[in-house]
Amino acid sequence: MSTEQGWAAPRAEGPVTGRITVPGSKSISNRALILAAIADGPSHLSGLLAARDTALMRSALVSLGVGISDSDSGATVTVTPGSLKGPANVDCGLAGTVMRFVPPVAALADGVVAFDGDPYARERPMGVILGALRTLGVQIDDAGTGRMPYTVSGTGSVRGGRVTLDASGSSQFVSALLLAGARYDEGVDLRHDGKPVPSQPHLDMSVAMLRERGVSVDDGEPNRWVVAPGPIRALDTAIEPDLSNAAPFLAAAVITGGEVTVTGWPSQTTQPGDQLRDIFTRFGAEVSRTDDGLTVRGTGRVQGVDLDLSEVGELSPVIAAVAAFADGPSYLRGIAHLRNHETDRLAALETEFNALGGDVTQTADGLEIRPKPLRGGLFGTYRDHRMAHAAAVLGLLVDGLEIENIGTTAKTLPEFPELWSGLAG
Repeated sequence: MSTEQGWAAPRAEGPVTGRITVPGSKSISNRALILAAIADGPSHLSGLLAARDTALMRSALVSLGVGISDSDSGATVTVTPGSLKGPANVDCGLAGTVMRFVPPVAALADGVVAFDGDPYARERPMGVILGALRTLGVQIDDAGTGRMPYTVSGTGSVRGGRVTLDASGSSQFVSALLLAGARYDEGVDLRHDGKPVPSQPHLDMSVAMLRERGVSVDDGEPNRWVVAPGPIRALDTAIEPDLSNAAPFLAAAVITGGEVTVTGWPSQTTQPGDQLRDIFTRFGAEVSRTDDGLTVRGTGRVQGVDLDLSEVGELSPVIAAVAAFADGPSYLRGIAHLRNHETDRLAALETEFNALGGDVTQTADGLEIRPKPLRGGLFGTYRDHRMAHAAAVLGLLVDGLEIENIGTTAKTLPEFPELWSGLAG
């Protein structure tokens, strides 16, 4: 229920048990939309996520001249490539995949494409991808800010070629150029120079999806990706469930000693959320996967952990919430890049957990969490869906916790409030 302050997080009355089916992966959905938009024919996408981030991606591509239509049942989306052209206006909202993946495609359009987004989106650094596109021959006007708003002035083609960038802030900088690179005249020879690129599974996802569509990608040399020029084959695609969005539901079993099954968990996947199997095992839970899905059983004890989350940073808020109920301190490492996500997630987690009586400290690259009894209060989400997920997990065991702006979960899982209430209740 909602109050004038926020959404009252459901309190668990005992071990949480149940079965959950989560919608399609946002990461796969938006990559599939991008690739289908510049493919050599129409593609049919089933199980595509219907959420704010995918709606923004669809609108962006349609504004560029791509045809996108839903089947009568809504189960399948057909993407028909068109002649990319401006003028066009792209609303990125707060979606990293839109603000990073669409500009390299817009560069292929004939005309001017303007990009803007939510107020906080204007604070997110874009200079790396904009600078790389300039190196590849694209005309961009960002008034020297390296941030939105900016315009991409396309001529219908992109020279491409070799470019070096520092992608230590986000793997999306690399994925963005890989996804469109095959359509550039010389392809893309992309080299990373800097600290390790975070979220390696998301890079693996981009490469795998390109290869499925017949694109030649050579990633045999560390920190280098070479995409050969050529067509992107149209491919009908079934979108996997979003494993990252499964995190709070499985976490509910861990901290309450319950048992939760997420149906349809793939046997093989490039989604970073698959690492939840190991992460929750290290917290002390029992984890098993069958043809039915993934089941997590809490054992009544939550152990403190020391985790390198550099590949799965998006899971950090929910993992931090689980760690708040452990029997000892936890250390979450390798996530300095979260300071440039939907919000500064490290600062936000420290602030909100400590406001409830917690003991959380930022480090250079992560968080130290020392469990303490928590009290109720209003938990700020900072327009960040993962912060809302973390708050919901805390609320299972904390009386009187309210979540500010639960509607922010519509970014990737509009059904979250109903699914959560059904499970917790």
